[in-house]
Amino acid sequence: MLNKYPMWKYLLLLFIVFISLLYAAPNLYGEDPAVQISATRGAKVELSTLGDVQDILKQSNIIPKSAVLENDQLLIRLKSSEDQLLARETIIEKLEGDFVTALNLAPSTPAWLEAIGAGPLKLGLDLRGGVYFLMEVDMDEAVSKAQEQMVQDLRGDLRTEKIRFRGITKANSATGVLVTFTEQSILDSAIDYLKPNNPGYQFSESVDNGRYILSIEMTEQKLQASKEYALQQNLTILRNRVNELGVAEPLVQRQGTDRIVVQLPGIQDTARAKEILGATATLEFHAVDSETNINDALAGRLPSSSIVYKERDGRPVVVKKQIILTGNHIVDAQSGSDDMGRPQVSISLDSQGGSMMSRFTKNNIGKPMATLFIEYLPTGKKKPNGKAIIEKREEVANVATIQAQLGRSFRITGLDNAAEAHNLALLLRAGALIAPIQIVQERTIGPSLGQENIDNGIKAMVYGMLAVVLFMFVYYRKFGVIANTALLFNIVMIIGFMSMIPGATLTLPGIAGIVLTVGMAVDANVLIFERIREELAAGKSIQQAIHEGYSNAFSTIADANITTFITALILFAVGTGPIKGFAVTLAIGIATSMFTSIFGTRAIVNAVWGGRNDIKKLSI
Repeated sequence: MLNKYPMWKYLLLLFIVFISLLYAAPNLYGEDPAVQISATRGAKVELSTLGDVQDILKQSNIIPKSAVLENDQLLIRLKSSEDQLLARETIIEKLEGDFVTALNLAPSTPAWLEAIGAGPLKLGLDLRGGVYFLMEVDMDEAVSKAQEQMVQDLRGDLRTEKIRFRGITKANSATGVLVTFTEQSILDSAIDYLKPNNPGYQFSESVDNGRYILSIEMTEQKLQASKEYALQQNLTILRNRVNELGVAEPLVQRQGTDRIVVQLPGIQDTARAKEILGATATLEFHAVDSETNINDALAGRLPSSSIVYKERDGRPVVVKKQIILTGNHIVDAQSGSDDMGRPQVSISLDSQGGSMMSRFTKNNIGKPMATLFIEYLPTGKKKPNGKAIIEKREEVANVATIQAQLGRSFRITGLDNAAEAHNLALLLRAGALIAPIQIVQERTIGPSLGQENIDNGIKAMVYGMLAVVLFMFVYYRKFGVIANTALLFNIVMIIGFMSMIPGATLTLPGIAGIVLTVGMAVDANVLIFERIREELAAGKSIQQAIHEGYSNAFSTIADANITTFITALILFAVGTGPIKGFAVTLAIGIATSMFTSIFGTRAIVNAVWGGRNDIKKLSI
């Protein structure tokens, strides 16, 4: 029989609508202004902290909606933004200990919805407010580090193979290394060994005053790969640092070839975020060169394998250039105090780092080892190309005599205070940046501006829907009511599905995508209804006209929506930030609009008019 659906199709439709309503429902409950308290500098948020905060709020006549301790963080929900700001100021002033107090927004979703994984739609920075950083990676320093690594690797390879060389230095090109030999035969042996094991490098040789020089340069492909590696590693490390900050729904993504965008929704206090994200501290461990006289070293007479650094009190220390271990092998770092109350950082290494440290300390018991602290600091100056100049500061944090063979865990001391120990531990846990970064742009978006964007976006969507609903009702009468019902469910499905997708965020361009979808959703129904009118005008029966209208219009609707869907996928693949937000809502809107416009309206039409022979006229 024409225009009749089996029962399972109606049940499937009802199930999808029910699931969409269920997961869209948390958006009706809104969010509470909240204050989030987390520990720092080795402190810990405990139940006693919760009691102290409650007493502080009570003394200030601030009545919170709730106060809970979860995941080592204290979340205080308040009734208004005014109470939120007052509570934060009061807590910062009166709460003793090392704590970070930040503004936040906490969803008011009922527990039974949270139990099934339902939550409100995540709002982007332009809607929720927060901070925006545009960070630039110093690619010159990334290439310089790759060049330094070349020197270390080549020196180790040649020594392992017992190929004698006079010296190995950086080339002036900043992308290569020069290795000097005493004989042509030794140079040839070096090329025979190094060339097959080092793809991505160009080898050339020359002779200068009896010296046989091997020049090893990075190819353009290797150079670009080094820059890409630096950017990708920095992305990963920044994400780890954002996780350390405890920010909900952050966005960390690349922009172009050397920039990274960091968005922290809901955060208004930028000081700690800047301190942690922009910091570039790391550690290196070197053997101390005890054989070189310090006065000779200061006069410039020191081996090519050694270099002079200064301790924090200004005393010079001669250390070996060869790096025993870098911060890349650190898997955990915790700040604390030693038996004398001095700040320290307890470090745990990965298996490779543990093996390297164990091997070195086993062969050097009784000898000193230096911990080199490396930090990149902004100078406020710029290069001719407009990029910021960053100063590299290197100093010896401590020199310790190796008393026994070390393994995967050990401690470093010599830090100025507990705050420095805590921040260093945090940075080491998150990872050392491959290349220094500079914050080149910073914006703070207040929650009031975000609310204004939400209000304007909702107004645009409501006004657009009213215009469409009115037109469809007047022009298509009862069929217009069906189209309007499908349109309403379409918006519910978009919100429900976006709430279910992990990481999906609604931005202002995303609202524009929903508004666009509103028009596109009824476009499919217009095609179907006009086709039904044409079939009726051609003398077809009502049941045949409905069947032909839906069947013949489907190919046209599919073609139009598929091409738009492909466009949305391309926008998502190549776009950044707001463009991705628009593409996501557009793609989801296209899929849901096809479902509601074709399957949804057809189900209603079949339920009302399907299979009936007593109908004389359609209200269309």
